[in-house]
This record gives sequence, structure tokens and C-alpha cells, in this order.
Amino acid sequence: MPSAASLIVALTLAAGGATAAGAHRRAARAAITHPPEGRLIALPDGRRVHAVTRGSGPDLVLIHGASGSSRDWTFRFVGMIEGRYRVTAFDRPGMGWSDQPRPGLDHPFCNEGASPAEQAAMLREAARLIGLQRPILLGHSYGASVALAWALDDPQGTAAVVDVAGATMPWPGRLGRLYRLNASRLGGLLLPPLLAAFVPPALVHRAIAATFAPDPVPPGYAAHFGPDLTLRLRSLRSNARQVASLRPHLVAMAARYPAITVPVEIIHGDADPTVPLEVHSRPLCRLIPTARLTVLPGIGHMPHHSAPAAVIAAIDRARDRAGLRTRIAPVPADPT
Repeated sequence: MPSAASLIVALTLAAGGATAAGAHRRAARAAITHPPEGRLIALPDGRRVHAVTRGSGPDLVLIHGASGSSRDWTFRFVGMIEGRYRVTAFDRPGMGWSDQPRPGLDHPFCNEGASPAEQAAMLREAARLIGLQRPILLGHSYGASVALAWALDDPQGTAAVVDVAGATMPWPGRLGRLYRLNASRLGGLLLPPLLAAFVPPALVHRAIAATFAPDPVPPGYAAHFGPDLTLRLRSLRSNARQVASLRPHLVAMAARYPAITVPVEIIHGDADPTVPLEVHSRPLCRLIPTARLTVLPGIGHMPHHSAPAAVIAAIDRARDRAGLRTRIAPVPADPT
């Protein structure tokens, strides 16, 4: 008869095997149901960046937020502006189908996230390789920190910045326990495989609803966005580490914000519970001499879905302030 110790070992191995198998199935499913929509740009060092480019006009780069990918933009927003701009939506490094900025960040024991500056440098190199010229940079949520890092390090190559509900200032307090655990060495080893293997669809839909609150989730968004992409093991680890390590980078960036000279349009809903207006966009606007803030009453964390016309108007203002020329196509009606 097997001993208690041997039974524990056998059960542990079986549980580990089931977890690994579940995580593998999710990643395989994501590759089939939500493959790259655009092209994989090979950088000189062998890394790859996924980019979706559509339309014509001045170059506009879209940078998604935490737990996301370029599919957040291609759901509807790209289609609404491709008649006015040449739009390139990137997967941020470590997310979607883009590689990490440097080796080691995918290692299970790593607890370091790629900085906004590292991510911006990698996306900037990809933009150069596909011929983007002095783009307007639009960043949503976490992506706004990457857009501002890009502008700080390459002001001559940046036309303007549009910050949509951006996480751009150091915040008081600590992140939630799940983020802290997921980004730690031990937690990062154990927790992401469990999440990748066993998170149920109902929990995913609740998380999406919370991100949009108080606004409704547009019909079809979750199916297009592809939660399995976000719940792949590599994406879970990368996202947790990037978010957990963001605050000290924002402390350093905030000291440099007054030196920004390109036009900056900030747009933020006053009902955003995820990235509060008063913590981020209002103080940011006071630091950047060229910043202009537009507050959207009653709008939550996803203005590009909940109030797309207002976001497009902010892009157009940034374009005009930067002196860029484009043919003017009418803004499509909000499909919702």
C-alpha cells in the first residue's frame, strides 16, 4: 500500500500536469481563434513586434493598456478613423503577439517588468522599419505611459501625444494583492499557470464588465478581444510584472514631464474607477506646459469605446496643433 508521502507526491504531480495541460490548451486555442491580425515585424536583433496598419493620412500609433492587445483597437476604433489617418495598432512588448524587449523577462522566476521606456524603444524601432513618419502617439491606460516615454526620448520624431484615461502619475497606496502576488518570484511561478489553466469564462466576463463600468460592454467585444490571449501564461506574467513595476518608472518620468514640448491632448472620464482622473490626468496636465485636458462627464475607463467621437476629436486637435495635414473624412456615427 502506498505511503501518505507517496500519495501526496503523486497528487501534486497530477495537479501540476493538469495545470500545465490546461495552460497549454488555452495558449493553443488562442493561436487558432485569435491569431495575429497584422504583420510580425522582425527587428535587427531577432525580436518581433506585431502591428496592424490600416488607412491613409498622417501616421497615428495606437498603444493599448494593461491586459490587452491591438484587438482592443481593431474591434471598432480603427475602422472609425482609418479614413482620416494611417493607423498602426501595436501589441505592446510581452503582450499579444509581440516579444519581450530583452531576454529573461519571460523566465518563470523573473519578477521584473519591461519599463515604459524599453517598450517605447522597441515599438519605435518597429515603427521606423515600416516607414512611420513623426506619428501622433495615442496611449490608453498603461499605454499612455509608453506614449509619453516615447515622446520624452524622441521628441523630434513625435508629432503629438493623445492620452486616453492614462496611468501616467505615481499613485498613492499599493496595488491589489493579486497583482503583487502574481508579480513576485514565487507567486509568479505558481499563480499564472493556475489562472491560465482554470479561470472560467464567467469570471473573465465580469472582469471585462468591471473595466468598462459604469459604461456597458459593447456587444461582440469579448469575442473579438479574445480573453484567451490575455490569459496565456506568458501574457499573464508579463502584464503582472509590467503593472507591478510601473510606479517607480512614473516617479522618474514625472520629473521629466515639464520638458515635453509636443502638443498633448488628455481625455479622461470623470467616472473612471480604474485610473482615477484626479490621481492621474489632472496633475499630469499641470506638469506638461503643452497639455490640454478634456473631461468626459459620466464616462468610465474605456472612452475609445464609450465616447469614440470625443477621442477622435482629441486626435484631430492634436493633429492640427502639430501642423499635420490630412483630408477630412466625416467621423462615422458611434455604432452603439
